[in-house]
Amino acid sequence: MTKLPFEIDLSGEVAAVTGGSGVLMSGFAEALAACGAKVGLIDRNAEKCAAEAEKIKAAGWKAVAAPADCLDKTEIECARETIEKAFGRVTLLVNGAGGNSPRAQCDNETMTREPSPGARTFFDIDEDGFKYVFDLNILTAVLCAQVFAKGMAEAGKGNIINISSMNAFRPLTKIPAYSAAKAALSNLTQWLAVHFAPCGIRCNAIAPGFFSTKQNSELLFGDDGTPTARTGKILRGTPLGRLGDPEDLIGTFLWLASNAASGFVTGTVIPVDGGFSAYSGV
Repeated sequence: MTKLPFEIDLSGEVAAVTGGSGVLMSGFAEALAACGAKVGLIDRNAEKCAAEAEKIKAAGWKAVAAPADCLDKTEIECARETIEKAFGRVTLLVNGAGGNSPRAQCDNETMTREPSPGARTFFDIDEDGFKYVFDLNILTAVLCAQVFAKGMAEAGKGNIINISSMNAFRPLTKIPAYSAAKAALSNLTQWLAVHFAPCGIRCNAIAPGFFSTKQNSELLFGDDGTPTARTGKILRGTPLGRLGDPEDLIGTFLWLASNAASGFVTGTVIPVDGGFSAYSGV
């Protein structure tokens, strides 16, 4: 289970966590539950969603699986009904659903007049793939905010935490759609913060840097455990000189989740990146 850097009282919160079976989002869900929140896990993979909910409940905490495709508003509404039936009105929304697609990236870091034979260039990026990545990172956040923030607005209080990315500050080579989509999500975070402020709803985002997880280990490290060339560039651009561990995000996340700790904080996008966004390279 996720290790907490400190404990806070979230016993009055009902949280909906989208992308809830993923490595980072499941860690957030476990941290919320460990602090007393009742957690609804939303993920399109129903089996993994149920398994994570059972894991949380086995630890003595409260959770319910509410599988849904966050690109389908009707399914999101069904997930909300499942969570509300179990725990009551949702007070905290964590928009963690997102991702990338090979169809929306290219092989070359920069364009040359004579690209390598067979290389997938910017001109080969699939239009539908680009749209899909935007939908996965932006439309999901919009639809989930529409579904869950309505009850928050009626109650006069609520909290939304979006999961942006370091790509929003410093676009990475090869992945234009994902970088642009996360930049849009950061902008949306600020827009929602202003729009919902009169309703007592706060909206902030966390922008993780580069984290090592089981899901991306093959991309970051070779079979012998040495960093790949791209990982080497990442480490050279990260002043703390290492990749992040998922638990490095928990402290910032819990601070934003706590109205007692960050009740006057809204419209922020907080980097948790080992200094990557602060380093110019020289």
